[in-house]
Amino acid sequence: MPALPAINLRNRTGRKPVTAPRRSEPIANYVVDCAIYVDGHRLPGTWNHQEAIEEVRRRGTGFVWIGLREPNEQQINGIAETFGLHELAVEDAVHAHQRPKLERYDNTLFMVLKTVRYLESDTRSASAEIVDTGELMVFLGRDFVITVRHGDHMSLAEVRTQLEDDPEQLALGPSAVLHGIADHVVDSYLDVTEAIQDDIDEIEAEVFEPRTRIDAEQIYMMKREVMELRRAVMPLTKPLQRLAEGYTPMIADEVRSYFRNVEDHLTKVSEMVGSFDELLTTLVDATLAKITIQQNTDMRKISAWVAIISTPTMIAGIYGMNFDLMPETEWAFGYPMVLVVMLVACIVLFKIFRRNRWL
Repeated sequence: MPALPAINLRNRTGRKPVTAPRRSEPIANYVVDCAIYVDGHRLPGTWNHQEAIEEVRRRGTGFVWIGLREPNEQQINGIAETFGLHELAVEDAVHAHQRPKLERYDNTLFMVLKTVRYLESDTRSASAEIVDTGELMVFLGRDFVITVRHGDHMSLAEVRTQLEDDPEQLALGPSAVLHGIADHVVDSYLDVTEAIQDDIDEIEAEVFEPRTRIDAEQIYMMKREVMELRRAVMPLTKPLQRLAEGYTPMIADEVRSYFRNVEDHLTKVSEMVGSFDELLTTLVDATLAKITIQQNTDMRKISAWVAIISTPTMIAGIYGMNFDLMPETEWAFGYPMVLVVMLVACIVLFKIFRRNRWL
C-alpha cells in the first residue's frame, strides 16, 4: 500500500490550526488568558504559549500577553523555558510574599506589585481585616508580557479590556501593558485610601465626642491595616521612578511620561498613608487619655459609694459588738434613732459627693 502524502497542517495565515483539545485541563486551571496583539489589535483564535510566541516571531511584529493565576513550579516551568525566564524570578513568582521591586534579567524585566482591596464591614474576616492584600508579578520582554496573580482579587480582565478598546495605546507594545497594570494597581490604592479615610473620620468623631466609650483595639487594628498598606505603597516608588527615567530600552519613550503620571498618583497615596499613620497615633494617645479619664471617673464613683456604705456599716459594727454598756441601749427610741443617724449620714455624704461631681 503506498504511503499517504504528507498533510500540510498550516493554513493560509501560516500557523497551525488550533482546536480546543490542544489546551489541556491542567493548563486551563491556571492560565487565565493567552492572546496575541498585532498593531494594537487582538488576533482571533485560541492559543497556547508555545504557538503564540512562535506566531509572533514568525510575523516579526506584535507581542504575546499571558495571564497566570497562582501557578506552581511544575505548571510554570514550560512557560519559563519557552520565554527564557530567569529561575530566580520564576521562584519569586511561584512562592510570592515579595516586596514591590523591579529587576532586570538579561532581556527580561521582572516587576512585583502588591495589590490591595478594601473589605466592606459585611465581608471582613473574623480577624477584622480591613485591607486584603495580594501580589502581582509581571515578566516583560521584547515581544511578550506574562502576568502572575496571587490572591482572590485584582483581576486584570478590566485592564485587558481597556487596552483592547484603545488600540493606539496597545500598539506601543508590552511596555504599554506594564503601564496599564501599574496604573490600575495604583488607582486601587487611591480607592482603598479614600475608604480608609472615611473609617478614620468616623473614629476621630467618636474619639472626640463627649461621653462616649472608645475601644482602643479598634484603632490599633486600623493602624495595623495602614501599616500593611504602607508596605504595599512605599517600596513601589523607586521602581516607578526607574521606569519613568528610562531604566531600560524595553520601555518605549512614549510610555515613560505615562509612568510619571502613575508615580504622581503613588506620591499622593504615600502622603495620605503617612498622614493616616500620624493621625492614628494621635487618636491612640487621645483614646488612652480618654480611657484614663473614664477610669478615674469610675474610681471616684466607686470610692464615693464605698464611703457612703462604710458609714452605716461602721455604726452597725459598733452596736454589733454586744457590750452591756452601750449608748442608748435601754432607750425605747434608741434603735430607730440609730437608723435615722445612718440614713442622714448617707444622705449628707451623697450630696457632698454629688456636689463635687463624684457621683
